[in-house]
Amino acid sequence: MPGLRTLALTVAVRGGAKWETEATSGWSHCLEHLVFKGAGDMGAREIVERIEAEGGSLNAATGYERTSFEVRALHGSLPLAMQVVSDLVFRPTLDPAEIEREKDVVAQEIAEAFDTPDDHVFEMAQTRAFEGQPLGRPILGSIASLKPITRAAIGDWRARLYSPDRMVVAVSGAVDEDELLALAERWFGGETSTAAEAPDAPRFTGGAAALTRRIEQANIVFQLPAPSAADPAYAAARLMTEILGGGMASRLFQSAREERGLAYAIDAYHEPYEDAGLLGVYAGAAADRAVELARVCAAELKGLAETGPTAAELSRAKAVLNAGLWMSDDSPAARAARAAAQVLIFGALIPSQTMSERTLAQTVDTVRSAAAASLTPGRCATAVLGPRAAAPAGAAFREALFG
Repeated sequence: MPGLRTLALTVAVRGGAKWETEATSGWSHCLEHLVFKGAGDMGAREIVERIEAEGGSLNAATGYERTSFEVRALHGSLPLAMQVVSDLVFRPTLDPAEIEREKDVVAQEIAEAFDTPDDHVFEMAQTRAFEGQPLGRPILGSIASLKPITRAAIGDWRARLYSPDRMVVAVSGAVDEDELLALAERWFGGETSTAAEAPDAPRFTGGAAALTRRIEQANIVFQLPAPSAADPAYAAARLMTEILGGGMASRLFQSAREERGLAYAIDAYHEPYEDAGLLGVYAGAAADRAVELARVCAAELKGLAETGPTAAELSRAKAVLNAGLWMSDDSPAARAARAAAQVLIFGALIPSQTMSERTLAQTVDTVRSAAAASLTPGRCATAVLGPRAAAPAGAAFREALFG
């Protein structure tokens, strides 16, 4: 784009924890760590030094459905960025000593997540939402599942996970299209694909988890099934989530925090996967208020499902989501990441104008229907972590919703 001085490169692969078995749980995340220990002709330090020497930054992330590598840099840095990321995904060193060292690092990361209540409670809820399935296992895996990793095993896993036929290279900002195409062909066009069996479609099972700890506050997560990223009801579900708990004007913030003082933190979120979705509520509260808070959350959900939002609520939610969409277009990194995800999920880009129009076209009835659809199966996943007095909150939420 003319006049821009920065660019963002995202290389995303359709593969992550969802592609793992119980025996290989956490391998995708561990691999993402390992490629930074050496790749191509670069050692661990040189990988980041090369990028930072030109004023750029390099990062990566592993999720359930995608693994992404991102470079943010100045105009003129695209050749270096493409070379470095290509080496990371196709030519990592995978030194055996580094593998053993990184297993220990990930073990510390697992311990840290367990010791962080507002992290661990989400893991507890996810386990119940998709029990016995890849989406129900932690992205970090476990110490036991990481133990068998060897250079040969993780090399085979890399070939399957980072297969170029499931990979997208997206660049936004100060980039020349002809240069991009030539660099993509040079650094990503000659690699051989490796077949990998697609995972089964996830099933929302629901269930309850509670863990008593001697801490001051209760951490609570409630989850319900919701539209996937490809579901026609996706736009309505996003608006419903914003109205329920997306900000300070939302129903949950006003009713639970402002009016009743039941929680110091509360919000709702929509997690859309390719073929499933979650509507979630997170709250941090005093243990002796957790049950009442659960009933308030259920009441607000039922209210949206039965009568839908007010016209003012819907107008405000549309404005928030529409503004967020157009503001994200001002960020090359956001545009590149969104483009990569869209191509992997839909096989094509979705123009921002189209996304905006879909949001603005929703009605009170479509938003009400989205809320009702989350309640129709009669299943929820609940997780409560904190003092013993908070433990009944999960059952209270379920009873208030479904009787």
